[in-house]
Amino acid sequence: MTKTYQDLLAEAYDQIATLPTELAMALVDDPDTLIVDLRDRRELEREGKIAGAFHCPRGMLEFWIDPGSPYHKPVLAEAKQIVFYCASAWRSALATKTAQDMGFDNVAHIEGGFSAWRDAGGAVEQVAAK
Repeated sequence: MTKTYQDLLAEAYDQIATLPTELAMALVDDPDTLIVDLRDRRELEREGKIAGAFHCPRGMLEFWIDPGSPYHKPVLAEAKQIVFYCASAWRSALATKTAQDMGFDNVAHIEGGFSAWRDAGGAVEQVAAK
């Protein structure tokens, strides 16, 4: 193995923007910001999500953000800042790096992820089971 997940995370953290939870909270109602939850559907159903966040499973990110993909989601192509989060900021760090590598320049992720958000008293909405 030439790179570990720690290596990938360290590379990502050196190249991406990480938003403190308090700053991310201030962006929830910003019409120029899209907050994206990367967690698995089961996590959303169990814990809820940031109020108003768009759900994009991490495994679909590359397909949903690429306008040339048959799975593209137009909401991810709007001229907005995209702020990713996951449970503890590992998946979101890698997702932010991936989005940058794919040409997105106005992307960041939330420091500490959903856990930090919830602990700081951020607004959470429940997600019904499918």
